[in-house]
Amino acid sequence: MTNDDGHPQKAYLNEAFVHSRDGRPMRIMAEYLEPKARLENQHVRDTIVFFGSARLKSEDEAKRLLEEARQSGGDTEAAEMVLTMAAYYESARELAHRLTDWSKNLEGDERRFVVCTGGGPGIMEAANKGASEARGLNLGLGISLPFEATGNPYVTRSLSFEFHYFFMRKFWFTYLAKAIVAMPGGFGTLDELCEILTLIQTFKIKRRLPIVLFGASFWNDVVDFDALARYGTINKQDIELMYLTDSVDDAFDYITKDLTENAIAIPEDSF
Repeated sequence: MTNDDGHPQKAYLNEAFVHSRDGRPMRIMAEYLEPKARLENQHVRDTIVFFGSARLKSEDEAKRLLEEARQSGGDTEAAEMVLTMAAYYESARELAHRLTDWSKNLEGDERRFVVCTGGGPGIMEAANKGASEARGLNLGLGISLPFEATGNPYVTRSLSFEFHYFFMRKFWFTYLAKAIVAMPGGFGTLDELCEILTLIQTFKIKRRLPIVLFGASFWNDVVDFDALARYGTINKQDIELMYLTDSVDDAFDYITKDLTENAIAIPEDSF
């Protein structure tokens, strides 16, 4: 390949090659090395990851949608469920705010336990918003999808990412995580949660990694972990990998106590 001036084109400037099948290994490495460089530059050492549905609305937005449904004769039952589920948006926002306040008061120059989400709307927006309102850095690990916007306005601009490969996005969710908060969600949330649980169960993740399932009625309806143990497809002890709660206070206390005992005092090289 040559440039317009007749000189040979450098391989890494050849867009046709970079986006080709043969260029895939280079694209995959870029989704490892570029985020690594940015995170190191911002001194982000580890994260608290929030998973949850992109479809959930804030309480104000849910109330507006319900009022619209009532006035227009729309589906008020569905709108009422949106309002019910909005409580999880507000809980994610509050919990992320409190965890960010707590982390900012830790000693040291490294930025510890930074709130991290998938960078989209719903629960992701709520957690990024809470961290932003606490004036803390926060991450958004977006993924390019045809039906969902990435980079909600509350993500720290220098830490807003957009991935092409789901597996590289999952790597960054997992690699720096010191705690997980799983709010109600759909297929994506279940996929992310089950992958983390599998990695812990198979000792691919050896460090202590507290997992909070927020929303007892939701999780008890959606996944019967006790049935998995009863049928012998998981051990009873595997259920203890998760902490179920409906309380922001309870979740905050559980996470901060665990991190204080198992992460803060233990020296560990970043990356």
